[in-house]
Amino acid sequence: MSDLEPRPEEAVCEPAPGPGPVTELYPAREVPLGGVRGVFVERVLPQRDLPTVGAWCFFDHFGSPTVTKTDAPPDIDPHPHIGLQTVTWPFVGQIRHRDSVGSDVEIHPGQLNLMTSGRGVAHSEYYSADAPAGHGLQLWIALPGDSTGIDAHFEQHRDLPVHEAPGLRATVLIGTLAGQTSPARAYTPIVGADVVLEPGAEVTLPLDPAFEYALMLVEGDVRAAGIDLAPGPLLYLGNERGELRLESTSGAHFLLIGGEPFREELVMWWNFVGRSHEEIVAARNDWENHDLDRFPDIAGHTPQQRIPAPPLPGLHLKPRRRRVGTAHD
Repeated sequence: MSDLEPRPEEAVCEPAPGPGPVTELYPAREVPLGGVRGVFVERVLPQRDLPTVGAWCFFDHFGSPTVTKTDAPPDIDPHPHIGLQTVTWPFVGQIRHRDSVGSDVEIHPGQLNLMTSGRGVAHSEYYSADAPAGHGLQLWIALPGDSTGIDAHFEQHRDLPVHEAPGLRATVLIGTLAGQTSPARAYTPIVGADVVLEPGAEVTLPLDPAFEYALMLVEGDVRAAGIDLAPGPLLYLGNERGELRLESTSGAHFLLIGGEPFREELVMWWNFVGRSHEEIVAARNDWENHDLDRFPDIAGHTPQQRIPAPPLPGLHLKPRRRRVGTAHD
């Protein structure tokens, strides 16, 4: 997974206590992925006013039926990450993941890939030409400051816990929901769940009031906390909610994300999540200088396949303030 925007904007994600219960809609935007390949994804995080939800700091929907169409698969050549975990959750197709800690695996629908970068990792993702066109979600989780220097590692989980209630089935990708806890390793109090509602469902999903939450509808229709949603935008729900009322006429499929409001200041640029301008510059230089201690080569790839880092902006990376509690159309 990579942010391949040729001129990525920097963002400092400032700590926020959470606004209490709110219902704010944040639109998805089409973002080119892969440059000349002409592949686009829909991105709902980060937003200018909402850079994080808990420790979730990046959220892409690839293969969405509403996004610009292209015949090219969104293959991603070797690229680096620092300071984060990448979460890959496919609905359709299969992906070959290779990384600099020696992983070489295929991921299929219903399986979770979780890669923790620590101080530095590199990986690639290629989509099988023999499988249906890829469709799924890719997200980042910011690591807390005391975990940014850990060794990079990779996990794949095939048997994830499920919370079931009449009309509802929620697969817990990471963290805990309704008493079900994922085996995926988390470094902050967090949750991510894939939720399916049956046609005609009227259900209440228990939540942790200490968490802030958001959801994105993948397909179908859902009324969440009194808001009717169409596929695409992110509905931010704030915190201090003990439950979430859900209704669907035709059935629904959505992703719920949440966590304790992230209290640390983050600088995000390209594929890096850091704490300062200098940390981002150092990581970029190490990637460009082919520092094998920080970003080892990936077996099966040549150095020429590495995606070069884009140029840094001419100015010192500066804050992007989080503003919560403001309605969005």
